[in-house]
Amino acid sequence: MTETNLLQGPIHNVHVELGASFAPFGGWEMPVQYGGTVAEHTAVRTTVGVFDVSHLGKATVAGPGAAAFVNAALTNDLGRIRPGKAQYTLCCTPEGGVIDDLIAYYVSEDEIFLVPNAANTAAVVAELRRVAPEGITVTEQHRDFAVFAVQGPKSAEVLAALGLPTDMEYMAYADAEWDGRPVRVCRTGYTGEHGYELLPRWADAEPLFRALIEQVRAAGGEAAGLGARDTLRTEMGYPLHGHELSRDISPVQARCGWAVGWKKDEFWGKSALEQEKSAGPRRILMGLKALDRGVLRQGQAVLRGEETVGETTSGTFSPSLKVGIALALLNTDANLEPGDQVEVDVRGRRLRAEVVRPPFVKASTT
Repeated sequence: MTETNLLQGPIHNVHVELGASFAPFGGWEMPVQYGGTVAEHTAVRTTVGVFDVSHLGKATVAGPGAAAFVNAALTNDLGRIRPGKAQYTLCCTPEGGVIDDLIAYYVSEDEIFLVPNAANTAAVVAELRRVAPEGITVTEQHRDFAVFAVQGPKSAEVLAALGLPTDMEYMAYADAEWDGRPVRVCRTGYTGEHGYELLPRWADAEPLFRALIEQVRAAGGEAAGLGARDTLRTEMGYPLHGHELSRDISPVQARCGWAVGWKKDEFWGKSALEQEKSAGPRRILMGLKALDRGVLRQGQAVLRGEETVGETTSGTFSPSLKVGIALALLNTDANLEPGDQVEVDVRGRRLRAEVVRPPFVKASTT
């Protein structure tokens, strides 16, 4: 997908009306900001924001024993949840690298609904199809459903005003209706705030989003773009595929071992990940908080004296903390601990930073 042939979501015209600025992301033309990233970030932390993330992939694995099939492929243990619950999980290579991280919705023993990242959907679907036994189908549904994320302390208030369910556990979901139209409501999100993700049909996306915007504004909130989504998730230390997770960065290195069902009999990459866990990873994900003025970015060397001890994977200015922050893979043989000081090479200038264990701000998801 070239930047001149980008896909557009189901409510692109609404983003234009709202004055969004756009940028390419995962092959899609995405709204980056409307009134400004800092204001949108602050709205999510203090009141409520609504994101259009319809670019996210969607796929259904269906057929007799679909849940058992998915459980033998992806890292997390679907046996620990039940219908009506969702689970963060990873699709790994035999070597332990990450093809993608995704959310699996447990519909029934014979149906699992997956939400991968936009750019990796085709790869996840292809891998599952390649080994699916007879009777199990893997159907890509990218343009069947939109995805809206309503996030922030007043997110439940917004949904309640539209007659949508809000009283559910974290990582649970309910199939509901709005204005006679089906919508899946999930207690999930990528901001660290109490929030929900809504999956309406693609064709129903615009009226629902307009109704959400009206209620979000009534609650004092804002529409929010990818810029705020990135600053919010970085403050929480949440990984982004291609940054903190990749075919070269394992779940063990990215501190995502909690999303691995280590006691399961099988999943893709199990042997390699068990070996890495036992031996200890050569690098580990940590946070960096700038002590000098400056903004940290991806791909910058982390130094201790003249020794390179790691590299940043994501970096931004934290609107909550008012300082530069970053996530970084640090060499474990450097024995760096929270509170230690390092330097980051910012275009030839050394910027002092403190090693921290994310999240940078307290989560309010539950």
